[in-house]
Amino acid sequence: MLHGHGDDIYAFRNIKANFSSNIFGKTDLSGLYNHLSARMECMTTYPEPEPRSLETKLSATYGIRPEEVCVTNGATEAIYLIAQAFRGMRSYVLQPTFSEYADACRLHAHTVKPVYSIDAIDSNADMVWLCNPNNPTGEVRSENTLRKLIQSHPSAYFVIDQSYEDYTCKKLFSAAEATDMPQVMLLHSAAKRYAIPGLRLGYITAPADLLQRVRRQRMPWSVNAMAIEAGYFFLQNESPLPVLTEDLLKETNRFRHAVENLEIAEVWPTDTHFFLIRLQTGKSHLLKKYLAEEHKILIRDASNFEGLDDTFIRIATQTPEENDRLIKVLEEWKISFIC
Repeated sequence: MLHGHGDDIYAFRNIKANFSSNIFGKTDLSGLYNHLSARMECMTTYPEPEPRSLETKLSATYGIRPEEVCVTNGATEAIYLIAQAFRGMRSYVLQPTFSEYADACRLHAHTVKPVYSIDAIDSNADMVWLCNPNNPTGEVRSENTLRKLIQSHPSAYFVIDQSYEDYTCKKLFSAAEATDMPQVMLLHSAAKRYAIPGLRLGYITAPADLLQRVRRQRMPWSVNAMAIEAGYFFLQNESPLPVLTEDLLKETNRFRHAVENLEIAEVWPTDTHFFLIRLQTGKSHLLKKYLAEEHKILIRDASNFEGLDDTFIRIATQTPEENDRLIKVLEEWKISFIC
C-alpha cells in the first residue's frame, strides 16, 4: 500500500498537532544533526554494499553474533525481503494490522490468510506475521503466549514486528531470545525509537541461517550512508525516548479516559501510546477532513485496515497540551452533531 498509511502530513497544509503518526516526535535531535553535519562528506562516496559494520556494532550491543543481525532500509524493507526470501508460503496474518505484511506476501506469491485470533492459526500455516505491540490496536501479546504459540507450530516461521517495542512496559522477546528460536525473526525500527522515519533504518534479529536467506535478496547499498551514520551515533550516544515510557503511558491513560468521557465513541484498550476509537456518530474520513481543515489537527483514518470499517480512527498520544486541545475540539464536534 503506497498510500493510505498514517502520518500523511505531506497531504495537508499547516498541521499544528499530529496524532496520526505512531512516532512520538517531541525529542531533541540536535546531537544527531551535529553528528551528521560533521560527516556530510559521506554522501560523496558509496556506503558499504551491505552495512556489515553497523550490524557488527548492533550485535555487540545485544550480545549476539553479527550473522544474527541484518540492517535494512527501515522495517518495511525487512518485511519485503522476508516475503521474497520465503516466496510462495502459506502466510497467516493476524489482523487488523500493518498492511505491508499482506502486500509483501502477495507480491511474492504467498497465499495470504487473514486471521483475527491466535486460536485461528492452524497447522496449515507456513509463516505467521504479527505485530507486537500491534498497529493499530496497541495490543501486546505476552511473551508467554507467543512462546506457546511458536512451540505449538514447530514447522511454521514467525515474523514478529517489534517496531514499537520501546513504547510499552510489557515484556517482549529480546534479540538474544529470538536468535535461540529457530523459527523466529524479530523486526526492529530505529525510526520509531529515535523519531527518525525519514532516514529509513531498521534491522532484523534472527538465527543466522534464516538471515542468510534474507541477505541473498538484499540489493547492494540499500541502506544509505547517512542512515548508517545515524545508527553509529545512537549506539555511541544511547539516547532515551523523548519521554519516559511510563510517563507517556500514564498520559495515554488520562487521554483515553478523557475521550471516553465525551461519549462519542468506543475507545479500545491499549498497551502502548496509541489506541483505536470507534465513532458512534459520523464517519472517520469526514472527521479527519474536519480536524485537518478547520483545526490543523491530523488523525489517522483507520478504515483501510483489514477488518475495520469507516467508523474507526487511530490516535497517538502527544503532549498534554495537544491532547487537551484535541479533546476540546472533539467536544465542539460532538455539540455540532447534537445541534
